[in-house]
Amino acid sequence: MVEFVTANMAPLMFGALVFFLLMGFPVAFALAANGLVFGLIGIELGLLTPALMQALPERVFGIMRNDTLLAIPFFTFMGLILERSGMAEDLLDTIGQLFGPIRGGLAYAVIFVGALLAATTGVVAASVISMGLISLPIMLRYGYDRRIATGVIAASGTLAQIIPPSLVLIVLADQLGRSVGDMYAGALIPGLVLTGLYTGYIILTSIIRPSAVPALPPEARTLRGWKLLLRVITSLVPPLVLIFLVLGTIFIGIATPTEGGAMGAAGAILLALAKRQLSWSLMRQAMDSTAKLSSFVVFILIGSTVFGLVFRAVNGDLWVEHLLTGLPGGQVGFLIVCNILVFVLAFFLDFFELAFIIVPLLGPVADKLGIDLIWFGVLLGVNMQTSFMHPPFGFALFFLRSVAPKTDYIDKITGQKIAKITTGQIYWGAVPFVVIQIIMVIIVISFPQLVDAGRDKGPKINLDDVKIEIPAFDNQEVAPPFGAPAQPESNPNDDIMKQLQGK
Repeated sequence: MVEFVTANMAPLMFGALVFFLLMGFPVAFALAANGLVFGLIGIELGLLTPALMQALPERVFGIMRNDTLLAIPFFTFMGLILERSGMAEDLLDTIGQLFGPIRGGLAYAVIFVGALLAATTGVVAASVISMGLISLPIMLRYGYDRRIATGVIAASGTLAQIIPPSLVLIVLADQLGRSVGDMYAGALIPGLVLTGLYTGYIILTSIIRPSAVPALPPEARTLRGWKLLLRVITSLVPPLVLIFLVLGTIFIGIATPTEGGAMGAAGAILLALAKRQLSWSLMRQAMDSTAKLSSFVVFILIGSTVFGLVFRAVNGDLWVEHLLTGLPGGQVGFLIVCNILVFVLAFFLDFFELAFIIVPLLGPVADKLGIDLIWFGVLLGVNMQTSFMHPPFGFALFFLRSVAPKTDYIDKITGQKIAKITTGQIYWGAVPFVVIQIIMVIIVISFPQLVDAGRDKGPKINLDDVKIEIPAFDNQEVAPPFGAPAQPESNPNDDIMKQLQGK
């Protein structure tokens, strides 16, 4: 038994983690407990030294010193301020009026606003809840199919995961050891393509089933002419300015993602102040939610650090590497297995958990196979986006369920009785958009230039052509190498003393 445990520490450790996660234990504690328990077992069996555990404090403080992770609370705070200040409500109302005369216009408005909110908030929960509260009653009022209405709201809300400034892209960049700015630039075009696919699905639905996505009746279009134009300008210009403030400065290279997040948080406060929505209650709610989410992320990261330290000490990284590099098909086989693994695990884990548990195991293997890690990170981000939409554990579905009507109600505008939204309707509405996300994964694999076109990879340099020449020094005094003790200068008094002493 001891020999079996000694020879299979890595697979046993990984299997124990999967078991505890499936049992429902909190991810952060399951990771940390597995790391500590198997670390003690390894020390007892003589595989590890007690000095290994002395590295834990330094690794934890390394997390605290990580400037990149500061972008998470900044972007979270920005999104919460914007969501609670009524910007999403103004956008949905205005864009809904703009697209109202078109069949499927409300669905287009939800997709457009979802993409715009994704580029300003980066928080899925804020986007889904806002659009669920504001647009779902209107869509039900005017006869939208319930599955299409719920599906397009949940899917558009998840755009906040792949369109910068996405929180998951920050985590992926940190775990893969790459620049957040490069990850943002690489994900921008795939995010816009995915938005286009959602729009294409609504166009197809409006052609095949026009009754499922009706246009707004004339009496519902309250804004026309210059009034509509004025509302479009006043509703669109502030978020567009904020998008440039946050993303433009990052892409241009003026600001780091952390600095961009700080500017975005300040910009959100100014927008809320301009709308006369800023209050101490709003600030307190936003700061409270930001602190909770940031603590959640940091605790998971600390747990994954404890797990990763011991897992690598028992050669777990080599076990995963041999397991995945031995797959038939090389890069293609590795990508197929990785995406199937992430897709299946997304049924049970959310994107933070996937990013902290799976990505550190897959990233080194992808790098060894010669896969560009920015492209690989964007691919995983698109795949992990399905974790929000998977029935029955998709978080976007839970968010929408929390605000969708659970009982029949009387509409305040028309006075008609509106039937409730069932959980089954929400789940079935999500299925077509999950299929679209799978198609997007295939597109990113088939056309990697979608990621490369969004970022400047810089000139290619052949290291074989690089020559380093060190100039020769002829009878010149050369400074000592950096770090070497300096030689003391000659002192004439020393020579006199040596002569007096007969030396």
